[in-house]
Amino acid sequence: MKRHRSTAAIFSLLVMGLGQLYNRQFIKGLIMLAVEAAALMYFIPNLGRAIWGIVTLGEKTQGLEKIGKISVRVEGDHSIFLLISGLITLFLFILFIIIYIMNIRDAYRNGKQRDEGVLPASFRQTLAYVTDRNFPHLMLTLPALGVLFLTIMPIIFMVMLAFTNYASPDHIPPAKLVDWVGFQTFANLLTLKTWSHTFIGVFTWTIIWAVIATVTTYFGGLLVALLIEQKGIRFKKLWRTLFIIPYAIPQLISLLVMRNLFNGQFGPINQYLGYFGMGKLPWLTDPFWAKVTVILVNMWVGIPVSMVLILGVLTAIPKDLYEAADVDGATGIQKFRIITIPFVLFSTAPILITQFAGNINNFNVIFLLTNGDPVKGDYQFAGSTDLLVTWLYKLTLNNSQFNMASAIGIIIFIIVATFSIYNYRRTRSFKEEDMIQ
Repeated sequence: MKRHRSTAAIFSLLVMGLGQLYNRQFIKGLIMLAVEAAALMYFIPNLGRAIWGIVTLGEKTQGLEKIGKISVRVEGDHSIFLLISGLITLFLFILFIIIYIMNIRDAYRNGKQRDEGVLPASFRQTLAYVTDRNFPHLMLTLPALGVLFLTIMPIIFMVMLAFTNYASPDHIPPAKLVDWVGFQTFANLLTLKTWSHTFIGVFTWTIIWAVIATVTTYFGGLLVALLIEQKGIRFKKLWRTLFIIPYAIPQLISLLVMRNLFNGQFGPINQYLGYFGMGKLPWLTDPFWAKVTVILVNMWVGIPVSMVLILGVLTAIPKDLYEAADVDGATGIQKFRIITIPFVLFSTAPILITQFAGNINNFNVIFLLTNGDPVKGDYQFAGSTDLLVTWLYKLTLNNSQFNMASAIGIIIFIIVATFSIYNYRRTRSFKEEDMIQ
């Protein structure tokens, strides 16, 4: 009773596509045979070297070798190229294993149909089934592969770099090899005084910045939305349009304009202060005022986003609730506290969490406005307004401290993921949605 299903599965286990040929699905079987042949041609010469490259990160450095009286440059192993190519090969091998398992399951399923007296689907029927009922899966395959190779693989690559000594000046290939060092990078970040002092300072400012930036933009947007929605306010569409303009203009342009406005030497803001008999302020050159400046500018570009979100929530609140509150003699503050705030927080709490996580990684405002400056002498490659993400950028592109930057990237991910998941699961919107499901 189970002769065909078992035989087909065993054949496909031995050779990919052989079970399909046994089930008389000749075109499908030949395609799978071709896939296995191509895979063998690629993996036989490359899989062993990929594993060797990831494990050893190379064994021979680039250098000069004398042949008689002539010095000839000898090519060496490039540790990073070996790591990247090895990861790509392993990812492709995992995909091949998945396809191989699907091939066995397909052969077993069609063999089972034969055991039940049903003819397996022809290639045309299979193609019609895939393009009809499985069309969403077919269309999702290409984006999924893009995410796998352009997002997941770079993340794994970054994580692996954190466990190496890939940094200037001693371990930059191909002149010098990179080695695995385990958790030594994390230990240096937390124990070496030059690194730990910078990390603690930048981390503290990152959290302070994220809290202040989130609170000011969220409640600033709430205040503007409430003012616009007040009864008796005329030209509401005009006010909405005016307040959304800072968000409509590309942030790059807004921030570069703001950088010139706050310039301590020729900026218009200091000139206007001079007209009123006030002294010039070091908006971008003093550590304290630079932090104040980035917070103010972030309010300018961030409040419109919160305003638009909260306006949508305010218009969705049933008017009957406010009318019932008026009948009960509730004051404006009581209506705001009992009706408005719960509705707004219920709808926007997940967005508030997202904004906090986004502000931890708010690269644009810091980099384009201050570039992390002013310089702080006792910091390692960081300035007074640098966040962890801008410090990571400087370590990578400006100073070639790739292992340390990768370690910081992992720490940022742990902080953001832990905070977001924990707080999102505690929101009412998540709990009530979970109860509905």
